[in-house]
This record gives sequence, C-alpha cells and structure tokens, in this order.
Amino acid sequence: MAGRLEGKVAIVTGSGRGIGRGEALLLAREGCRVIVNDIGGSTAGEGSDTTPADEVVAEIKKLGSDALANYDSVTSMEGGERMVKAALDKWGRLDILVNNAGILRDRMLFNMAEEEWDAVIAVHLKGHFTVTKHAALVFRQQRSGRIVNTSSESGLGNMGQANYSAAKEGIVGLTRTAALDLGRYGVTVNAIRPRAGTRMTISPELREAMERARSAAGGQGRGAEDPLAQLEALRPELVAPLVTYLCTDAAANVNGRDFIVGGNEISLVSLPGRERTIYREGGWDLDSLDRMFPTTLGAGLRNPMPPAPPKE
Repeated sequence: MAGRLEGKVAIVTGSGRGIGRGEALLLAREGCRVIVNDIGGSTAGEGSDTTPADEVVAEIKKLGSDALANYDSVTSMEGGERMVKAALDKWGRLDILVNNAGILRDRMLFNMAEEEWDAVIAVHLKGHFTVTKHAALVFRQQRSGRIVNTSSESGLGNMGQANYSAAKEGIVGLTRTAALDLGRYGVTVNAIRPRAGTRMTISPELREAMERARSAAGGQGRGAEDPLAQLEALRPELVAPLVTYLCTDAAANVNGRDFIVGGNEISLVSLPGRERTIYREGGWDLDSLDRMFPTTLGAGLRNPMPPAPPKE
C-alpha cells in the first residue's frame, strides 16, 4: 500500500549514499517530496562532490516524485536553516526530518587529536541540532511533524570510537529531550541504531578481501560463516522501512524512543533505569561504602576490559 506519505515533504541529511539514500528513496515511493542533502565528502568528511545528491534526485524523479539536491554542511546553523528554507520555498511545507549525515575519524582515545574529536562531534551531534532547530520552528507552528535521528550501538561503547560513541549517545539524549519539548505540538522524535554494510562500516579494501576469500572457496559462501553473505544480509535499504513507518500517522504514539534496526531485526531499546539502589540514613561515607558496595551495587560486576597480564 504505497502513498502513506502522499503530499508530505521531507529532508534527509547525508542521503547521497548508503542508509540515507535508501531512506530518501522509500519516502519518495510513499509520496514524499525530498530535499536530498549531501556534501559528497569522504567517510572522514573531507572534500565535496555534488554527484551523489544529484544522482538520488534523479532516481526519485524516475519514481514519479519530486526532489531537490542540497549540498550544505550540517555543521553550520546557516546550512541547517537553508535546508528548511529550501523545502518551504520549493513546496511550501515541511513535514519530516531524517538526520542521517555522519563521518568517521576512528582512533584510540590516547592517540585521538582534538580536531578528530571536534570534527565527529560537529557532524553528528551538532549536525543533528542545526537542522532540527530550524525544522522545529516550522513543526511547532503547524503543530505536526516527524523527526528521526540516527544513533548507533557504538554509543553503548566501542573500542577506538570515543568521538563517535560520545556523539551517537548524545544524539539519544537529544532525541529524548526533543521529544519532550515538541510532543505537545504533535511532533514525534525518535532515533534508530542501524546495522548496515555501508562505505562507513566496510571499506572497499575489506569488501575486496571478502570477495577474494569467497572466490578462493570456489565462489560458494558458507552460510552464517561467510562474512560477505552476512554483509549482503545487512543491506542499507533494509533500514528505511522502520524510518518511514516512524514518519507515518500510524506511529503518532511512538515518541522519544530508540530502535536497533538492520537485516531481519528490529528491536526496541529499553530506557535506562536504576538497576540497584542502596540507602543509608544520613548519607554514605567512604567506610560504609567500602563495606557495603561489594555485596550490593558491585555484586557480580565485571570489568569488560581487564588489564592485560604482565609480559614475562
């Protein structure tokens, strides 16, 4: 049943490739007109190229919908404002914002440069704010709107990605608060943690290595043991159905939540809550904690990355 979003207008940031491209195309199939935003940079955010956004616009027009390319960076407030203005100038409305743009600058924390930290925070966390702020002004006035943000399971902790993890879990906090700020105006704000084989997660070199390994095995995959088969099962376009559903009227009661989505799986992530609590009249002192913590709050806790044994 196509046409669930007939007549709506959407902005999808970082939609020239990968997950964003799949989201823009499915929104268009459901009747949306789309601002296709992408600077066309590398996975590290370097350089620019209008081709990715232009190609997606052409694909959308072939589907019979309409689209407009935008090449602004999400890192500037002016860029976010121009995206919203482009939608209003072109079609007179804005109904949906999908924040997807992102980059990687992976490095172990003790080797990470300030610029590598700042660049990732700027694109992911600030980049969500710059467009959301200006879209929220429109949504509040019209008392309707849908926002879908892009977080990551890396926000739960992932070695070598301190900048990315901080930004992605910050996006979840932004999502929950934006949902509270905007919910009274008929706006929903949710987040996804996608699993997908894109150029950000799988380098061309790694993909080629997987293909060589498959060829060496006679061109036959080994089911669940075949990395290339697993990669093919996590096609980027499989993220788009949940994102599109969250933009429909059917999801009007879903607000401030986050989901893992990829391949055959969609999971609702639980909201953080107290796992254990201890009380002491008059408050806690160090001696009391030293005595009580190991058998109460600390019972069963394990260091996820214990120190390596000393080399002999």
